[in-house]
Amino acid sequence: MSTIEITLPDGAKREVASGTTPAEIARQISPRLEKEALVARVDAQLWDLSRPLEESTSLAILTPKDPEAIQVLRHSAAHLLAAAVIELFPSVKLGIGPPIDNGFFYEFLREEPFTPEDLERIEKKMRELASQNIPNERKLLPKPEAIKLYRDSKQEFKCELVEEKAIEPMVSFYTTGKFIDFCRGPHIPSTGRIHAFKLMNVAGAYWKGHEGNPQMQRIYAVCFYTQQELDEYLHKLEEAKRRDHRKLGTELDLFSIQEEAGPGLIFWHPKGGLIRTIVEDWLRAELLRRGYDLVFTPHVMRLDLWKTSGHTGFYQQSMFSPIEIEKADYQIKPMNCPGHILIYKSHLRSYRDLPLRYAELGTVYRYERSGVLHGLLRVRGFTQDDSHIFCRPDQIEAEVEGCLDFAFAVMKTFGFDRYEVELSEWDAAHPENYAGKAEDWNRATAALCDTLNRMKIPFKRIQGEAAFYGPKIDMKLIDAIGRPWQLTTVQFDFNLPARFALEYVGEDGARHQPLMVHRALLGSVERFFGILIEHYAGAFPTWLAPVQAAILPLSEKFAEYAKSVETKLRENHIRVHVDDRNEKLQAKIRDAQLQKIPYMLVVGGKEAESGSVSVRHRSKGDLGPQPLDQFVTALRAEIAAKTSN
Repeated sequence: MSTIEITLPDGAKREVASGTTPAEIARQISPRLEKEALVARVDAQLWDLSRPLEESTSLAILTPKDPEAIQVLRHSAAHLLAAAVIELFPSVKLGIGPPIDNGFFYEFLREEPFTPEDLERIEKKMRELASQNIPNERKLLPKPEAIKLYRDSKQEFKCELVEEKAIEPMVSFYTTGKFIDFCRGPHIPSTGRIHAFKLMNVAGAYWKGHEGNPQMQRIYAVCFYTQQELDEYLHKLEEAKRRDHRKLGTELDLFSIQEEAGPGLIFWHPKGGLIRTIVEDWLRAELLRRGYDLVFTPHVMRLDLWKTSGHTGFYQQSMFSPIEIEKADYQIKPMNCPGHILIYKSHLRSYRDLPLRYAELGTVYRYERSGVLHGLLRVRGFTQDDSHIFCRPDQIEAEVEGCLDFAFAVMKTFGFDRYEVELSEWDAAHPENYAGKAEDWNRATAALCDTLNRMKIPFKRIQGEAAFYGPKIDMKLIDAIGRPWQLTTVQFDFNLPARFALEYVGEDGARHQPLMVHRALLGSVERFFGILIEHYAGAFPTWLAPVQAAILPLSEKFAEYAKSVETKLRENHIRVHVDDRNEKLQAKIRDAQLQKIPYMLVVGGKEAESGSVSVRHRSKGDLGPQPLDQFVTALRAEIAAKTSN
C-alpha cells in the first residue's frame, strides 16, 4: 500500500497509508483530540473525519475551539431535524436545511401547518435520535440513480436540486439512520455530539425565494455546543425582547409608524422628538467645533444628477421611481452626496480652501421591500448625519483619522464602550460591480488600512462589501447585551470627483482633482435612536431623558410647593413634570417608574416646611430627603457630565 505525507498545523509531518482517515490520525495524536474532533480541514476544504485521505496534504483536526466547526455541527443538526420530521410526518416534502447564525433551519412542504405542539414532538424525537448516536455517513451515487431515488420517493424538490446542482458522475449523499439527503457535507461523525438545541418557530418561505413557487414551512432552531451557551443565548433573546424599541417606543410614547401614511415612515412624538433634538444639537455643536460647515440641500433634484453620480446604474433598485415635472424627470434623493458636490462646484476652489467639510442632517428616501422594514432600524425615510470632505491627496489620511476620532467621541458620549471595525474592500474578480480603476481601488484601500494601523485600531478585512465608488471603514458598536450594530461608516471616494469633474487650483497654478470622503457617524438618526432605546432599555441617561424629574405631591394641599419646586427646576433648565393627579403616592411612583423617569421628588408637609425634596431614583430606590438647592446642583452636574447609566 502506498504512503502519503500529512502536514499538521504546527508543521510536523507524518507518513500514513493512503486511505487513512482524519479520525485515525486524530487517534494517533491523542485520545483527547479523537474525543473532541468534529471535522477536519484538508488544505482549505472541510472534510468528514471518516473520509479517507488519498493524497499528501495539510490536515487540521477541528474541535469546538475552531469557529468553522460550529457551522458543521449546526448543519448536522439540520439533518437531525429533517430525520425527526420524516419519522413523525412521512409524507412531508423536503427542501433545504443550511446552518445559519446561531442555529439552522430546514424547509418542508406540508398541507397542514406545523403547530407549537408539533414542534415539541419534533424536538423530543430529535433528542431521542441524538441519544442513539446515529452515524452520519457519506455515500456516493451515480446521478441517474440519485434522481431515481428522489423520484421514487416523490421528493420533487430534492430531485430538482440534484438535476440542477449535482456534478456527474457521482453525487454526494449523507444518511442519518433512515434519513438520506443530497448534500456536499461535511458533517460531524454522529448525532451523539448534538446536545444543546431548541426549535424556535415556523415561518413561511417560497421555494428558492421566488414568489409564485410553492410556499414551504421553514422550521428555525438555535444550536450551540453546550447547554450553558444555549441558555445564555435564550436569555439574551428574552432580554432583547424586553428591550425591543418598537414595544418601548409605544409604551414611552416616543414615535409611531402610521399605516395611513405608509410603511417605513416615522412619526416622532414630542418625547422622541425632544431626545432627537438633544442628539442633533450635540452633534451640530461638535461638528462646528471640529471645523465642519453646515449645509442644506433639496429633497428632490433632477434625475440626470443621479445618472452622473452613477446611482441609477449601481443603486437604482433602492431608489423610488422618478417624478415628472414640466417634462423633466426628478428624483427624490436617496443620498446627500450629489447635493454637496454641487455646493463644492458652485465656484472654483484653491488648494488653500481644502479640506472643505460639509455636514448635513439630510433626510433621504430609499425603497425597501415591506418584508424587510423593521421599526426604526429599517425604514424608507430617514435622516443621515451625512458629511462629505473634499481634500487634497496629502490630506486624506489625516481626514480619515479625524473621522474615526469623531466616531469614538460619539460612542463615548452616548455610552458605548465596545466596538468592532471592518475594512470593506472591492471584489477584484467582479470589477463590473464597481466604478473606477484597479490602481485607484488599491491606493484608496491602502490609505484606509494605513490609517487604521497608525491609530492602532484592530480591524477585519471584508472582501466584496465596498460601496460601488470606493472602499470603506465600518464601525460596529456593541450594545449592553453584546449585539453588534453598524454605526459609523467612513468611505473613500475617487469616483464622484471624476464623474462631476471637480477641480481645485493647486500651489503650482494647475488644475487638480480633489479626493472625497463620505462620512456618517450615527448612520441615520432613526436607526441610532432605535439602538439607543434598546441599549438603555428605554431608561435613557438623565441628560437624554425627556423628563428628568417627576414631582409627586402627597396631596392637593402641597400643590403650591410642588409648583415652586417645578419653577426652580425649570429655571435651571431641568425637564420636569408635576404629577398632580388625585392618586395614591405608590400609584404615582409606579407610573413614573414605568415611564423610566430618572428622579422622583416626593413633596409633602415636611418637605414644604424645610425647603427640601424626598428623592427616589428609578434604579437606586429611595435616596432620602435632600435640600432642594443641593439636589438641583447635583442634578445639573450629572446632566452636564452626560453620565451614562
